[in-house]
Amino acid sequence: MFPDYSITTDRSKIDIDMVYHYLSEESYWSKNIPLELVKRSFENSVCFSLFYMDKQVGFARAITDKATYGYLADVFILQAYRGKGLGRWLMKTILEHEEFKGFRSWMLATKDAHGLYEKFGFKLTNDTTRIMRKQGVEKY
Repeated sequence: MFPDYSITTDRSKIDIDMVYHYLSEESYWSKNIPLELVKRSFENSVCFSLFYMDKQVGFARAITDKATYGYLADVFILQAYRGKGLGRWLMKTILEHEEFKGFRSWMLATKDAHGLYEKFGFKLTNDTTRIMRKQGVEKY
């Protein structure tokens, strides 16, 4: 599908420096996040690393019970690699992952990628009677 590209869930392959740099300096959702917090988030998630040859160019992680529910977080493709369909491929790979078969629900939050996620059945929720949220730490 994408010659020279691969996706793996092998956490030992994550380019921690690249992912940390992106999250702490380029993302809008994790500015200034501490490195130790990023590392701990890897340990408690199913991580998906996207590579072009030996260079990591994308990342996503699923926070999940591996039975019924998943929350997608930290999904990104480096700017130089966007516009090739890699985000769609990454999403398809995640949602079709063997450990996630039969999930009742997936959730995520996005400020600017609604079009991508809508292609996979995600919709804005207007149900204010069921979904609740407790906001935690706002800034790192």
